[in-house]
Amino acid sequence: MDQKVLFKQMIDFHKATFDNSFNAMTTLQEQGEKMVGIFLDQAAWLPEEGKKIIREWTDTYKKGRIEFRKNVETQFEKVENYFGGVS
Repeated sequence: MDQKVLFKQMIDFHKATFDNSFNAMTTLQEQGEKMVGIFLDQAAWLPEEGKKIIREWTDTYKKGRIEFRKNVETQFEKVENYFGGVS
């Protein structure tokens, strides 16, 4: 088997593994965000400023997750373009 074909198969496997793992992690984080949102809505003892900080933190975390995903996908695209002629 040609080394480029083997390497492309390895990259495809790693991309599929990353996609599945990242999607599972995203689902867990979104559930956590929902739970935090419900908690904040019901936490009358927590000042609005504290609630605002927590919401900003979850928004920042979400933006970071999206940016990380974009960066990883960009790198996978570069590798796939390199092996684009391999079938």
